[in-house]
This record gives sequence, C-alpha cells and structure tokens, in this order.
Amino acid sequence: IVLAGLAAAITLPIAQYPEITPPSVQVSASYPGASARVVAETVAAPIEQQVNGVEDMLYMSSTSGNDGSYNLTVTFELGTDLNMAQVLVQNR
Repeated sequence: IVLAGLAAAITLPIAQYPEITPPSVQVSASYPGASARVVAETVAAPIEQQVNGVEDMLYMSSTSGNDGSYNLTVTFELGTDLNMAQVLVQNR
C-alpha cells in the first residue's frame, strides 16, 4: 500500500493537491518616531475598523512595534481567490 501511495503521489500533478493553508493578505504601515501605543491608536484602530467584515474573512491579526511599524494579516477562507481578497482589503 505504501509503494502504491508513493507511485500515485509522484504522478499526481501539483495542481491537484488540496489547499491546506488559508490565503492571507498582509497590510503594512510605518509611523516613524511613534511608540507602539500611538501606532495602535492612530494607525491600527482605523485600519482594523475599516477592514473588519471583508467578504470571506476568517480573522485578523496585527502587531505594532516601538519603531513605528504596523503589520496586519487578514486571513480568508480556503478557496478564496487571493487576488480578489487583496482587492477587497485594498478597497476598504
């Protein structure tokens, strides 16, 4: 059975492998000279309020750094077109 599985795996085209990780879109911003708290209040909060509720979104995760950096990762359901998800996030 193992040998038959290996033979099948070698001949299976990559396009037929199932998706195992949900697609995600990352948003980055920079506010030079600001602390993490200031970035969270002035940059993160408005962006997250607008992005919240994007079609097919599962969850959001964000980080703010003391160097003024901000990163938001928006994760979508399996099967969501990544290009369309990026357009939806950008429009918001």
